[in-house]
This record gives sequence, structure tokens and C-alpha cells, in this order.
Amino acid sequence: MAYFTAIVLLILPFSVFALDNGLALTPPMGWLSWERFTCNTDCKNDPDNCISEKLYKDMADRLVTDGYKDIGYEYINIDDCWMEKERDKDGKLVPDRERFPNGIKALADYIHSKGLKLGIYQDIGSKTCAGFPGSYGHFETDAATFAEWEVDMLKVDGCYADPKQMDDLYPIFSSAVNKSSRDILFSCEWPFYQHAAGMKPNYQQIAKYCNIWRNFYDVVDSWQSILSIVDYYITNQEEFVAAAGPGHWNDPDMILAGNFGLSYDEAKAQFMLWAVMASPLLVSNDLRHIRKEFSDLLKNKEIITVNQDPLGKMGKMVQKNGNIEIWTRPISPLSKDGKYSYSIVVFNRNTLGSVTNVSIKLDSIGLDSPNCYSIYDVFDSEHVTKYCPQDTLKIQVNPSSASMVVAKVLN
Repeated sequence: MAYFTAIVLLILPFSVFALDNGLALTPPMGWLSWERFTCNTDCKNDPDNCISEKLYKDMADRLVTDGYKDIGYEYINIDDCWMEKERDKDGKLVPDRERFPNGIKALADYIHSKGLKLGIYQDIGSKTCAGFPGSYGHFETDAATFAEWEVDMLKVDGCYADPKQMDDLYPIFSSAVNKSSRDILFSCEWPFYQHAAGMKPNYQQIAKYCNIWRNFYDVVDSWQSILSIVDYYITNQEEFVAAAGPGHWNDPDMILAGNFGLSYDEAKAQFMLWAVMASPLLVSNDLRHIRKEFSDLLKNKEIITVNQDPLGKMGKMVQKNGNIEIWTRPISPLSKDGKYSYSIVVFNRNTLGSVTNVSIKLDSIGLDSPNCYSIYDVFDSEHVTKYCPQDTLKIQVNPSSASMVVAKVLN
């Protein structure tokens, strides 16, 4: 296993010493059960939607058959409610015997046979949020168990734990996982619980031990929830931008496209904003029953390419005019003189009215390369136009929606 080494990110106002396990060099992509299926354990009456090995196999099949895997979605993530209420006589976790009759290792084998990776859930406290056995007091045992089961990602929640102790508990568990026999992406909720307790998280410390971390409350299937997360990120964007980079990412929570609460335009806005914020793209929906427009959105290669940009620089809001926000993210390629290319998102918070026409003078948002840019819309990448810093880019955006263009710097 890899050990912790110092990675100095030259763009940061301070040095972040990051978890160096070779994982999450770009934001992880995949599927996670929680928002859509929560803690449904009633397999007798609802066999297609309960937390069971069938659900995760079904979603793995859909990732492969429907083309998600081919464009980067690779994790199938189990969330809470997968285990028995008690550990076994040796203190080991036990998957629910009825809902996971073949065990987690057999499920991992199935997921791996599809060319995918398996994630699982635990808690740093004495219980999970749904009341199942937590890992407190069992960190070494659970890390070894997950490695034995060939798990690839571990999401560690923070219920039933004192936020004041998390600066000690998360590093202990992360170190145990990192010293196990398997490379396991470590996802934590450390900063969220400290934020909720009125504490100020130390992101330099968190980045030493977590590949991704949740900053804010759980997303729920509503536009208001998305807006609250975006507002929190804007308020803290300088700190969040400084903490993010290859191997360590802010996680604003799951992608909701294809569920019940968001219109297509709202889902498009979330997906574009998460891409420009260099966020994990972990969708939580029913891939067996998703409308084509949502599926096509989630498979938009240009948006995903922005999200997966190897430079690993998180974007931020750079301009605001009423309910119109301009977000930019530096991306590759760079020009010979070191100027970045950019993704640009225009976010329209207006809920009423018609299409808004937005004019953007490129140098006003930091695009100042004298060599100019080739710019295209992420839904029409073949239509490319040259713009220079003094030029004005005009973009149309629907209410409660967003538009995204890519501006590649010219040499």
C-alpha cells in the first residue's frame, strides 16, 4: 500500500498534504443508492427497490449495457442498511443474510466481472445513521474485512460520533484502511459534521486522510436543496478551491437527474455546476427507469471531460448580475505561455420568464490570452467559434437552468 507523502499544489495559498493512495486522481464517477432508495429493507413487498444484492447487480448491469461505463461511471456504491443488526462472534460485520444471501465478496466478484468497482458504507461512530453497527472500536477489523471482500470505495459517515473527536477518529480509520491489503478510496463526512456542530473544519488535515469529503447537508430531491448546496459552496469557495485537487475533492453530494424533484433544466444546471466544481459524479436514481433526456445528459461527453480534467483545478463563481451567475474552471490544454483553457457555466436562478440572453466580455472573467480561444457549446461541440479577450460572448440560458461552453486556448 502507498503511504502518505506531501503533494504541494502550487496554485494554493497554502500547501495541502494529501492522501497519497493513488486513487481519485480525477473525481470518482458512479452510482450510489442512498437518495433514491434510502433504507428500504422490505424485500418481501418491494423486491425491486429494496437494499439488496439484486439492486446493485441491476444497476451494475445498467451501467454497462446502457453505455455509462464506457464514459467513466465505474463505482456501484452500497449505502446504509446493508448489514445485520449485530456483528458475528468474532466481531466482524455481517451482511443481511436474506437480502445479501451470497455475501459482499460474491457481489464484489459480480461487479468486478463487469469491469466496475464496488463501494460500501460504514460510520465512524458506534452506529450507522440507520442504527446498524458502526466501526468505532473496530477500525482495524473492519478495514481488513473490507479488503478481504475486495471493496474499492468506503464511505464513512459520522452519526453517533462526537464531532470534536473526528480529528482523531477519521485519521485512525483512514490509516487502517490505507494499510490494509487493498487500495480503497476513502470517502468521509468529517467536515460536514464539524460544520453542523459550529466548528471550523481543517481542510489541510482532512485532505491528508480522505479522497473525497462531504461539506454540507444531504442533498434531497428538490431544487431548493440544490440551491442551498450551491450557496454554501459560493460562501466558502476560496477555501474549497484551495483544498481540492487530484486525489482529494470536495463532495457536494449525489447527482439527482432522472428522479422526481428536478426538471430537465434544473438537472442540467446541477450536472454542469458539479462538473465545474470538480465534484464526484455519483448519481442516485433508478437507471432501469430513466427517461432518455436525463440519460443523455448524464452521458454528455463534453461535460464529463470538463469534470474529469486532469489538471484537477476546482472552478468557482467569478461574476454575478442579479440572478445570473458566471462560473469558470481552468482546464487543459494550456498555451505555450501557460494560459489556461476554461469551462464557463452561466447559471440562471430566475424561476420565471423566458430565455435570458447573457453577454460576457471574456477578459472580464479572466480569459485574457492574447492568442484567443476556440469556443463551443457542450451540446454542439462541432460548431466552434474564435473569440479574443476583448470580444463579447453571448449565451442563452433558460430559467432555473444553466448553459456551458468550453474555451480552448489557442497557440
